[in-house]
Amino acid sequence: MNKKLTIKLLLACSLVVTGLFGSMIAASPKASAATQQSLDLVAYGKEHLGTPYQYGAEAGVTYAFDCSSYVQYVFDQFGIELPRTSISQAYTGEKVDKAYLSVGDLVFFRTGGNGISHVAIYAGDGKILHASSSQGVTVSNMNSSYWTKNYVTARRVL
Repeated sequence: MNKKLTIKLLLACSLVVTGLFGSMIAASPKASAATQQSLDLVAYGKEHLGTPYQYGAEAGVTYAFDCSSYVQYVFDQFGIELPRTSISQAYTGEKVDKAYLSVGDLVFFRTGGNGISHVAIYAGDGKILHASSSQGVTVSNMNSSYWTKNYVTARRVL
């Protein structure tokens, strides 16, 4: 009799735990196929390859970008308003697991200090599009040891 009661209690507890945590797991967006909008956004972003980097570049200008002004500018051309700084952009949209990145997702890194200090646009196939302090607007391999080590999070706004 005690064995049956114990089994019933264990089953009840596992159902409760599944109910509590199952919804949290399902809330994270999965990878989605690249949309025409996300492909167009990345193509437009690539039109600015080679544009010089300028720390604190003014929002809306195109002669120089820092990482967050670049991302903000590209998304703005598609009617999507983003905050000005990378740290503020990191609270926009839905959190996405690194394994489920889709073209157009925002990807955040820790490149100095303890917090988020860099943002890029996921371009697909492990590539990111971003404004680098040493190269200006460029495409980089997100799977390189540098970016892998400094990865923080990703967000979906499209």
